[in-house]
Amino acid sequence: MSGLIAIDWGTSNLRASLLNAHARVVEARSAPGGVMKVKDGLYAPALLGLCGDWIDQGMGALIASGMIGSRQGWKEAPYLHCPAGLAEAASQLTRVQVKPGVDLSIVPGLTCIGADGEHDVMRGEETQLWGAALPPGSCCVLPGTHSKWAWIGSGGAVESFATYMTGELYGLLTQHGILGRLMRFGESHTESFEAGVRLGLDHHANATHVIFSARTAGLMGRISAEGLPDYLSGILLGVEIGSARSATRTLGGSAAAGLTKGVFLLGDDDLCARYATALRLAGLSSTRVDDGATTRGQWLVAQQAGLVRHAS
Repeated sequence: MSGLIAIDWGTSNLRASLLNAHARVVEARSAPGGVMKVKDGLYAPALLGLCGDWIDQGMGALIASGMIGSRQGWKEAPYLHCPAGLAEAASQLTRVQVKPGVDLSIVPGLTCIGADGEHDVMRGEETQLWGAALPPGSCCVLPGTHSKWAWIGSGGAVESFATYMTGELYGLLTQHGILGRLMRFGESHTESFEAGVRLGLDHHANATHVIFSARTAGLMGRISAEGLPDYLSGILLGVEIGSARSATRTLGGSAAAGLTKGVFLLGDDDLCARYATALRLAGLSSTRVDDGATTRGQWLVAQQAGLVRHAS
């Protein structure tokens, strides 16, 4: 086939992009049909409900990445051990039947063992990283609920990575913990955010202690109720960046060298802007990756697997 139906299927949302033979997106659709919202394993009807007309008209092969390949998804796609690139992913696609005669290919996730000897995993971000076409030796940060720090090797392969639950911690602490009781949401407070970043950077080894200052700073009147959400956000980002920087120094070699050259940021505009500020306060430069890395990565995997042919 010359076209591609690229599916970005995460925990909360389902997105579909129709790509032509030149790998350009000609139409995109989305629905709140993420993995956690599909009832009784009815994934095929959910997909057909979003882009069944594309499928019926044979407008392209189907490929998906993200949590759809997790243990909680349609079918678990095995993890590839790092270093891993396009060739390894293309040879390990997991296929499920959408309807008779039509299969969906699911991109595998990645796993590695960190400096602490513990396993780490990612699903979906690997496809973004391959689509970003990052130079060898670079470090890329993908902000989100579970932020990823990834190091890129030759040929765009993901050498290793580390996950930080920064976004999820922020949500839990503000919505289900005592820290949120003193907060008023809805305003942006740059000075409070930057103060939090500096505190987190300086004391990242004492994370659970400095996080509590998001309560005491409010009780003592040092940070306003309106500034506390950004103050806590800054602390958590500072802790993340400080921890990642320390871990990278421990690794040494090309990983440490890549960090000194600056960090690539890949993800949501607002989150990337916050990370860029926090990285600057840590003395690290950053460069934003262009949008569209997910669909570019999906096209490259599909092309490597022979699912599509790029028009000359």
